Amino acid sequence: MEQYLKDQIKITLSGTKELTYKINLYNDPFVSRWFDEFKNIIKQKLILEKNYCFIGFADSTRNLEFLCQELNASIEQINDFNFSQAWQVAGLEPYKIEQSFTPEDFMESENLPIGRQLDGCRLKHEACNQLHRYFEDLQGQAWNLSKYYYVADNKTKYAIRQLNNICHEIEGWVNAYRKSKFEPEWIRPSQITTFLHAPRKPLLDLDYELFKKNRYDRELGGVYLHWSQVGKTLYEVWRDHDEAVGEGGINAQELYSGEFDIEWGQTITDAHSFKKTETEQFKKWLKDNDYDWEDPKLALGYIKLGQVDLKDCFGTDDFLEVYKQMLNCLNIQKIQITGDENIENVYNYSLSDSNWKEIQINELRKGYESHTLR
Repeated sequence: MEQYLKDQIKITLSGTKELTYKINLYNDPFVSRWFDEFKNIIKQKLILEKNYCFIGFADSTRNLEFLCQELNASIEQINDFNFSQAWQVAGLEPYKIEQSFTPEDFMESENLPIGRQLDGCRLKHEACNQLHRYFEDLQGQAWNLSKYYYVADNKTKYAIRQLNNICHEIEGWVNAYRKSKFEPEWIRPSQITTFLHAPRKPLLDLDYELFKKNRYDRELGGVYLHWSQVGKTLYEVWRDHDEAVGEGGINAQELYSGEFDIEWGQTITDAHSFKKTETEQFKKWLKDNDYDWEDPKLALGYIKLGQVDLKDCFGTDDFLEVYKQMLNCLNIQKIQITGDENIENVYNYSLSDSNWKEIQINELRKGYESHTLR
């Protein structure tokens, strides 16, 4: 039985109603260090990335058609900057993205011929993998930013960031939409809670054992350390059949920030036969490619930070009931910390505001830190 810190995090969602849930954090040395980083984010009132927050909600207004429009607008901004010759003047090769994306690039048709019906609405990994490669080229890593990024103006930096954010939103939405058609009880919604300019710290050697402790288990209401780097983990490269990723785009987690993800889907562990089979297939792939499943520095898994008190907030721990209650409240309005310190921050802007992009772009003028969903 895990022991919890006496401090709690309370998050208030708004929409057609207000909904507040509590997070209990594990009493663990790493979690305490993470919590210090999180408190600093709240104290400094860093901007919450609301556009890249609730992923995999099939009924969201941020659907595939909308996301493709947003993606193409970002590509147009990048290509316009390329046309300005600023990269070439700085001694860089031109970088133009020739593709314009449509929903058909990312999702199989719902109406496939006999014999292929089960592939209907399936995610097309090729477009996502190529899009992620563009992002890696243009941004680089948090510790080694691309020269393309350094030369880019603020609007183009923001557009580069959106290549990654929208890519992962698309992946989440397509997978959720498919599940809603075939297996609605297995939709995988999640909450990615990230902030502009969140500082990063290096993981300590002893922290890596926590990846092995949890591995790839995901629990409904589970709170997990956010992936705060650019690139893909070995698990993602295997899962996505990614042949487009560059050698520098594959890396293990080395940094952490005071950011977090919440699993809002059904609990999945190796106790499920399909998950156990998947884990065995991944372990075989690792061995075939000269990686050691037991090497802690490969960070093979997710670090679990704590757990949402589901019954206290939602009155149930049934996934579909929790999903229904959250569906019309997908806006973080307030974050509170209670315990030794009582801190709160209200996030007044919403995606229905006409100037929400300008709010983020103006914040990025203070300097840019890359961080992505995993």
